[in-house]
Amino acid sequence: MYILASSHENLWWVTLGLGLIVLFAVAALLTILVVLVGVIERRVDLIRSTLEQATTNTLDTALIAETATRLDAVLFEGLEHHLFLGRVLDKVRS
Repeated sequence: MYILASSHENLWWVTLGLGLIVLFAVAALLTILVVLVGVIERRVDLIRSTLEQATTNTLDTALIAETATRLDAVLFEGLEHHLFLGRVLDKVRS
């Protein structure tokens, strides 16, 4: 059996202690990394769902021109009624 000198034995204990500290530090950093990756993944999923909603909302943009045309027709009809009632009411008041 080989017996170490006192200084060598102390050096080994210091080395083992430093190794244990490094091991805990690596475990802590990996835990933080796993947590941060989970947060990033949830935020990416949120952004993805928002983009899918935007895609769904803009699928019917081809109908905007048709809606504008029909809205103009409704406004024109309302103006016609307004003018008609204006003429009729002026005649009734006289």
